[in-house]
Amino acid sequence: MITLILGKKGSGKTKRLIDMCNDATETSIGNVVFIEKGSTLTFDLNHKTRLAVAEEYGIDCFDSLYGFIAGMCAGNYDITNIFVDQTLKIGGSDMDAFEAFIQKLAQLGQRTDAKMVLSISADKADIPAGIHDYVTEM
Repeated sequence: MITLILGKKGSGKTKRLIDMCNDATETSIGNVVFIEKGSTLTFDLNHKTRLAVAEEYGIDCFDSLYGFIAGMCAGNYDITNIFVDQTLKIGGSDMDAFEAFIQKLAQLGQRTDAKMVLSISADKADIPAGIHDYVTEM
């Protein structure tokens, strides 16, 4: 299952994502992963959450982000939740590539049963119509 949290900068997306992640970490019987662009949220997340900093792994496009997430799922079948903050800053602004990324991620989520929540700094009108079903607006 994929959820896209949409909103403009400063609308509280990251705070909501952190709260959702910390709640999932407390209740999950598996592992919870949080991916962010830089290392700014280290002290905001539960210490049991696996924090991955995209810049440290050279993730700079949607293909590498997908490969990173798929690799984590392949190496650890106990991942129950994956949270990604600042998705467009990590993957780029190409909306066609973003749509393809979300479609591949949806298929991965079905195979692994991992719940994935991504924050997107955009309005619903700014993203491709093919992924509107995944949207939750702030």
